[in-house]
Amino acid sequence: MFKKILIANRGEIACRVMKTAKKMGIKTVAVYSEADKDSMHVMMADEAVCIGPPPSKESYLVIDKIIDACKRTGAEAVHPGYGFLSENEEFSRRLEESGIVFIGPKHYSVAAMGDKIASKKLAMEAGVNTIPGYNAEIADAAQAVSIASGIGYPVMIKASAGGGGKGLRVAFNDKEAAEGFDACRNEARNSFGDDRVFIEKFVEGPHHIEIQVIADSFGNTAYLFERECSIQRRHQKVLEEAPSPFIDEKIRKAMGEQAVALAKAVKYQSAGTVEFVVGSDKSFYFLEMNTRLQVEHPVTEMITGLDLVELMIRVAAGEKLPFAQEDLKINGWAIECRINAEDPFRGFLPSVGRLVKYRPPEVTEGQVRVDTGVFEGGEISMYYDSMIAKLICHGGTRDQAVSRVRDALNAFVIRGIDSNIPFQAALMQNQRFLSGVFTTSFIAEEFPNGFDESCVVHQDPGLLAALAAFGRRRYIDRAVQISDQMPGHQRKVGKDWVVQMEGKDYPVSLEPIPGGYSATHGGDTYDLVSNWMFGELVFRGTCNGSPICLQLERIGLLYRVVHFGKQVKATVMTANAARMLALMPKKVPPDLSKFLLSPMPGLLREVAVANGQDVAAGEKLAVIEAMKMENVLKAERDCKVKKVVASPGESLSVDQVIIEFE
Repeated sequence: MFKKILIANRGEIACRVMKTAKKMGIKTVAVYSEADKDSMHVMMADEAVCIGPPPSKESYLVIDKIIDACKRTGAEAVHPGYGFLSENEEFSRRLEESGIVFIGPKHYSVAAMGDKIASKKLAMEAGVNTIPGYNAEIADAAQAVSIASGIGYPVMIKASAGGGGKGLRVAFNDKEAAEGFDACRNEARNSFGDDRVFIEKFVEGPHHIEIQVIADSFGNTAYLFERECSIQRRHQKVLEEAPSPFIDEKIRKAMGEQAVALAKAVKYQSAGTVEFVVGSDKSFYFLEMNTRLQVEHPVTEMITGLDLVELMIRVAAGEKLPFAQEDLKINGWAIECRINAEDPFRGFLPSVGRLVKYRPPEVTEGQVRVDTGVFEGGEISMYYDSMIAKLICHGGTRDQAVSRVRDALNAFVIRGIDSNIPFQAALMQNQRFLSGVFTTSFIAEEFPNGFDESCVVHQDPGLLAALAAFGRRRYIDRAVQISDQMPGHQRKVGKDWVVQMEGKDYPVSLEPIPGGYSATHGGDTYDLVSNWMFGELVFRGTCNGSPICLQLERIGLLYRVVHFGKQVKATVMTANAARMLALMPKKVPPDLSKFLLSPMPGLLREVAVANGQDVAAGEKLAVIEAMKMENVLKAERDCKVKKVVASPGESLSVDQVIIEFE
């Protein structure tokens, strides 16, 4: 077994690999860019080596620097994690040539499966179901349009070396095919250093199902069942679960056997994933093989009891798999939510900055797991992807797993930046998701106008008002206890309050009961019992005798309540104070309609207009790059440019002016 391994990655996955390595008694080496010098993975490692400036193409993607770090530290093997160099044939080969073990498949397997065009041809030869498409290299947008129209719309335009949804577009007409080809090629070049693009038929009403495989160097290969990955936004996975509520045992076996056949055809060793698209009639077709560990691998670990990272290390060290296919069973259900640094109420735009508060839910063995690479006070950088953490919950049934996810999201505290927790919480309440009947178009169909506050409706706003009143009364009771020292002059606290939330008044009557307060609003009574005190962000207790978990905090004169993804900032006051407040003048917000403001922090890649130019609605104005994604800003209406304020290459902050209109 290895004595020391280097993890050629950062963030959550680097920390994940280190945990298993330490459990196995293996020392670890971290590599880091200058932007990551204070990161968690650097602190967790036994040794750490700086490999360059923040841009990944100057640090994490430089093979020579990784190999040099191995030689300097004496690392015998390298685990690549996912992303970066994890599916790079040259990296695998160069390590082997340097006498360093790659904890992953051999370079010839990476070459065969890492290229989507070549892998599809190999899959056909191995008897794996494949989708109709054009598998040769495409020269330009005109050829892409010709091919797409020949196959028949809709089509998928995909980067040959792509992954993670980058370099992928769905086109429904010639115009979208041309634009999609150019966008895919640009993203592929920036993300993977390979701008080849291919096209294939888009299966309508599809499920995205992937089969986890594991193979050793002795010819033993097994599939570890499937993962349901159909909940996607812009072709990037948001939520995954295992097993799939759509797949039955017959299809599971057929897909698993085809995945194993493909792995054996390329003499695969290590963990890998074979991805399929499954139609509504349960016909399935090969999409691609990821020759690495997947982001969503924890759900497989939860239902099988296996540690995939440990298996990868043992296989790389020359050990046999400790089980056969017939030994594997599905145990319960697991769901993973990706917690990302993005604002779901502003089109999921990236959010970067300091994690002022970061309190993940309590981890419970076999029930709640949090994989993360950040800590309170740390920074979320604009240079890398948006992942903060992965929340994984397991239950004996799907309903139990969902219930645990809901509770864990209620207790997941993030302050300082925005996160997609409200969106994940909304998914956990969505009846179509709960039914298990959904496809990859689920998010587009359920949120056709995007995601906004109206998508997060609390079923009992009276409860939120009662909780805000609870916080206010506990604050007053504490103040009374501290300040009222003169006998006969103690402050008298009334029981009637008005809670103002989202422009509405909620009259609440509040009286003390043992351990808390009884709140009445309308005809509803909420007996709230908790030892919650100020400074605590998570409120745990009971409501009418049933357990309840949420977030409650005092912010100046306001009380923030967060429950099931719904967040309100409530003002709690006496009825007289509420009447006085209603008489105060309202401040009119400034008119910003004549400015194009940066919706996110990022790098201004392109300004597509000039001073004095007339612009039509829908026309491209600028392109901003943030967290490895290009974001195109378009005109909302016909207008004329008065002045271009920002320049390409400039680092933008949120709401910074890019263009002024007449």
